[in-house]
Amino acid sequence: MYSLKRIGGAAVTQEHHNNKHEKHHEHGDKEHDHESHEHHGHEGHDHGAMVEDFKKRFYISLIVTVPILILSPMIQNFIGLDFVFPYDQYVLFALATFVFFYGGWPFISGAIDELKQKNPGMMTLIGLAIVVAYVYSSLVVFGWSGRNFFWELATLIDIMLLGHWIEMKSVMGASNALQELVKLMPNEAHRLEENGETEDVPLNELHSDDLVLVKPGEKIPVDGKITDGKSAIDESMLTGESVPVEKGTEDEVIGGSINKEGSLTIQVKKTGNDTYLSQVIELVQEAQNSKSRAQDFANRAAKWLFYLALGAGIVTFIVWIAIGYSFDVALERMVTVMVITCPHALGLAAPLVVAVSTSLSAKQGLLIRNRTQFENARNIDAVIFDKTGTLTKGEFGVTNIISNEHEENDVVYWAASVEQNSEHPLARGILEKAREQEISLGKVEDFESITGKGLRGSVDGREVKVMSPGYMKNEGISYDTDSFNELSKEGKTVVFVLLEDQFIGMIALADMVRDSAKEAIEELKSNNIHSVMLTGDNQKVANWVAKQLDIEEVYAEVLPDHKSDKVKEVQSQGRKVAMTGDGINDAPALATADVGIAIGSGTDVAVETADIVLVKSNPKDIVSIVRLSKNTYKKMVQNLWWAAGYNIFAIPLAAGVLAPIGIVLSPAVGAVLMSLSTVVVAINAKLLRAD
Repeated sequence: MYSLKRIGGAAVTQEHHNNKHEKHHEHGDKEHDHESHEHHGHEGHDHGAMVEDFKKRFYISLIVTVPILILSPMIQNFIGLDFVFPYDQYVLFALATFVFFYGGWPFISGAIDELKQKNPGMMTLIGLAIVVAYVYSSLVVFGWSGRNFFWELATLIDIMLLGHWIEMKSVMGASNALQELVKLMPNEAHRLEENGETEDVPLNELHSDDLVLVKPGEKIPVDGKITDGKSAIDESMLTGESVPVEKGTEDEVIGGSINKEGSLTIQVKKTGNDTYLSQVIELVQEAQNSKSRAQDFANRAAKWLFYLALGAGIVTFIVWIAIGYSFDVALERMVTVMVITCPHALGLAAPLVVAVSTSLSAKQGLLIRNRTQFENARNIDAVIFDKTGTLTKGEFGVTNIISNEHEENDVVYWAASVEQNSEHPLARGILEKAREQEISLGKVEDFESITGKGLRGSVDGREVKVMSPGYMKNEGISYDTDSFNELSKEGKTVVFVLLEDQFIGMIALADMVRDSAKEAIEELKSNNIHSVMLTGDNQKVANWVAKQLDIEEVYAEVLPDHKSDKVKEVQSQGRKVAMTGDGINDAPALATADVGIAIGSGTDVAVETADIVLVKSNPKDIVSIVRLSKNTYKKMVQNLWWAAGYNIFAIPLAAGVLAPIGIVLSPAVGAVLMSLSTVVVAINAKLLRAD
């Protein structure tokens, strides 16, 4: 899992998080009881605690650095100070040792993690510089011929801690997608005993073929088969199907879906690892683990600087020995090169750009959760959209009213009046239409919901029914079949309004397309970015929405495990893919895509799995992501050149290329160059713009 990855370069935590999430997954598969998990705070290693830890280490190290600077001979020479006392170098050693182990520990342990993974990065580069500086300087204190690097060691650690703190503060914390998925299951189920009584038991105590009772409004706790009862099941969070599905005896149900109406008796068919939700958890985990080794640009640059530092240091040592200088002199030159190759400005080059970029994105309604993937957004050339809740509002609206010898407003009046007592998504759509038309509704009495057929009630003393096509067919009531078939072809849901058992009209409803979605598709097209629709909803509905939005590539009736396969299919065409979704069913695909983008109004699981969140739920913001990603990357490249560019001159001078003519880079000049580089980096970061 990518968890904190290298938020602020904090690779020190990555392996720890990977291991913990694997344990979490195993535990969740066995029990699906999220209350028994102790991972909600990441066992004290949550993002907030890490930010505070870096802040504390920075301030304490900074305070201890002041006396280190005062006691350093080079700094004293630089400012014309002569401050010595007995054993002052041992005091300097003690203070530097504290900063090295306390302030430098995150970098040392991070470097160990990176080297274990055979993937050196920022941590390894910093680790190399501070270990070499500390070990060599300690030897000098205890009698080795040379000069100490304690002030460089302390200031390097301070600036690196500051950079990591700034970056971590500006980027969101670890993804809790797996925890959020486990939370979807209820903690307990009403198990039916042989004597007909129910007993509330934890999910891990259920076995195959047990019978459980699910009351109206409750989440279905297991994957199973209905043995008794009828109801409308809301599976939208899991499958993407926007309309609740009518189910009865012998029909299968998925754990985590919601029972909307009647009571159901369900026979347990799958438990533990075999459940639908467990498989989704596994898909999310696999996809996130496959992305966890990705390195951001600063880390990749640091990897090459690490190899450069190591190579240049070794070559410098060999050359100085070869031309006849003493071991002491050759070693000092080597250490100077290795320390200089990790410039102080590098610690702020990426973090300052990230901080400015994060601030700009927040103002635009973009929440960056994973910086590496945000950087990758500049290369996106295909965006896969989930339909329900992303391109559409996830809410039903009236699209057509076909009346039969009545005014359209009359049809809406009778239908909306009787729908007042229903919680069905279609009812909300009809009521919204009545509000738009400013129709005052009548009072409904004797209301009754007829599972699988519709509903009835008495309004103004007259019986009103709002029924399904199946009811009309069974009762043999005639209506305009041509219009109905046309509406059905467009994937719309049609209800029939009866007044005193006389057909007065039909109302067609559909999941309403977002106004911003069409503009988003057009803008992406103008930027040569291909749009694809991917949905668990049926083909007719998908085609209707695609036609409205001018999307040519459509995949419909796709289950979550196949959604991630479809993402891989588009990736296999050589495309860099962004996936945009809002539901649990999108989580594996969001994790699989090069960049996962969640709609802010979506489920916690989608938001937790995504790399970027569109806070305003506006698909048009995807264009802003690509633009800001390109600008951020450009600024990052500039800053890394400013931070490391002076190495082009400093390393050869430190190595002693011009020593034969008496020119060797003095530490004082090196310090000035380093400071200048840091100032330029800070100013350049502030110049980042969103457009």
